Amino acid sequence: MAEAMKGLHRSHRCAEPGTGDIGTCVTLMGWVQKQRNKGGIIFVDLRDRSGIMQVIFEESDCGSENFAKAEKLRSEYVIAVTGTVEKRAGAVNPQLATGEIEIRARQLRILSEAQTPPFPVEADSKTREELRLQYRYLDLRRPDLQRNIILRSSIAANIRKFMTQEGFLEIETPILGKSTPEGARDYLVPSRVHPGSFYGLPQSPQLFKQLLMCSGFDRYFQIAKCFRDEDLRADRQPEFTQLDMELSFVDVDDVIDVNERLLQFVCREAIGLEVQLPIPRMTWKEAMERFGSDKPDTRFGMELVNVSDVVSGCGFGVFTSALEAGGSVRGINAKGQAGMPRKKIDALVDFAKGYGAKGLAYLSIQEDGSFKSSFAKFMTQEQLEALTAAMDGEPGDLLLFAADKNSIVYSVLGALRLEVGEQMGLIDHDAFHFLWITEFPLFEWSEEENRFVAVHHPFTMMMDEDLQYLDSDPGRVRAKAYDIVLNGVELGGGSVRIYQDDIQEKMFSILGFTKEEAHNRFGFLLDAFRYGVPPHAGLAYGLDRLVMLLVKADSIREVMAFPKVKDASCLLTGAPDTVDTVQLRELHLAAENAAQD
Repeated sequence: MAEAMKGLHRSHRCAEPGTGDIGTCVTLMGWVQKQRNKGGIIFVDLRDRSGIMQVIFEESDCGSENFAKAEKLRSEYVIAVTGTVEKRAGAVNPQLATGEIEIRARQLRILSEAQTPPFPVEADSKTREELRLQYRYLDLRRPDLQRNIILRSSIAANIRKFMTQEGFLEIETPILGKSTPEGARDYLVPSRVHPGSFYGLPQSPQLFKQLLMCSGFDRYFQIAKCFRDEDLRADRQPEFTQLDMELSFVDVDDVIDVNERLLQFVCREAIGLEVQLPIPRMTWKEAMERFGSDKPDTRFGMELVNVSDVVSGCGFGVFTSALEAGGSVRGINAKGQAGMPRKKIDALVDFAKGYGAKGLAYLSIQEDGSFKSSFAKFMTQEQLEALTAAMDGEPGDLLLFAADKNSIVYSVLGALRLEVGEQMGLIDHDAFHFLWITEFPLFEWSEEENRFVAVHHPFTMMMDEDLQYLDSDPGRVRAKAYDIVLNGVELGGGSVRIYQDDIQEKMFSILGFTKEEAHNRFGFLLDAFRYGVPPHAGLAYGLDRLVMLLVKADSIREVMAFPKVKDASCLLTGAPDTVDTVQLRELHLAAENAAQD
């Protein structure tokens, strides 16, 4: 039966006493990790968020009543123990921070009993994730998950410390806003007092932070909750947290400078990582040509090679037809993999098809210099040797090629490079490689909508020297945009904003908005710009992703307290769920599967 605290006060967390406290009386409170009854002595591992302390109960020290209570302790009971810190009588446990000491119990109170949990509460759980998320409150007791959440809290605190010292003001922006569906789908919230009208939950505080620049708050930041109604992946959630910032009277270099120093400070304070500055920069064009990705993993080589000129006159129709259609032929060199079994090569072909390839051509260079290939019979010996030389091929290497329009070639080889690099053990998972990607295209053509769409958003400024191409060749225009990448994962991105009326109007026109449409969606921002707007720029990080990468987790679910699963549902609470028809009526809504009164 649970006992009351009765004025008892915790003096330390479980892992806080040390050898300097030997001989002192302490009171600890926490959960029973394990109880071991050795006859006349009972050992209890007591756990809280700080760690584990071994407590020993002997009847001669704690009395028969307390000893009897210790005998009934089970995993996850919540207890309070008062006792004396002693040097361990048995073997020291180097795996524990408290491994040199133990508590000799004098008094025990059982604050709460517990049922047997559905899975062991322990680090590195092998329990399937669905069960862990269903009982997330138990899952969160695990030491490794608690370390992640504690580190996340520390990172947020250090972000606030740095930003405040740099003159930023933390300002909250609304959660209930106007839906501006340009990009991912908004989550909508019906209004009870405005029938038929809806709020949109923010995908980012973009418009409000630009309004704050108009308001004279020249350095803003916020650790903001954001929402996107999109399909989930390992590093995506329907609701997520981002570090959002905006600065006035700045250009690209100013934003990059403050963010490099922010990353250096946060990484040093969080995990002792020294980020070397300046962080390397790479243009979008270079990243795509070298790595096939706008978020390249630079922890290993195996870069793409454009061999279009080399194969332009060959007899292999797959290559020549791709070139005739305006595409390219590019390849990667898997060093030392010439002996890869055909079954594994076929698996790589299937992998490539998953990224849009019609197939995958390969050339295996044998130790005697001969070739084993899916296309060698269509090329002369001289052409094969020229292709090998262009790929820096040597005996023992496996060359893999994709031929199609550039977007598909990049997608296929960018993904294939990562897959083969992982298989070959080329990726140093203890390394942290930061990289800025700059000069993104301002527009991309949408076949689905038959119009240009903004690569980032409609308020992104173009490179000064590319203004001349806005009318004649929009696809050529580069943006003053920048992404920060860590180990092949986009951590965040931002841009310099358009603040001149004529350029903003031209931008909307290229995107296919009429003046009326633009005003309906963004009128409040455009109106504000008429009253004096400073040049401004900003950036936002996915805080969940940053923490995930720093703790080397496989998913952001491992660094969020209460995440959702891939269908955007919560296994713990059962959300989303149906609601009563009374609630729907108040909101002027109807639903086919609504609960009955």
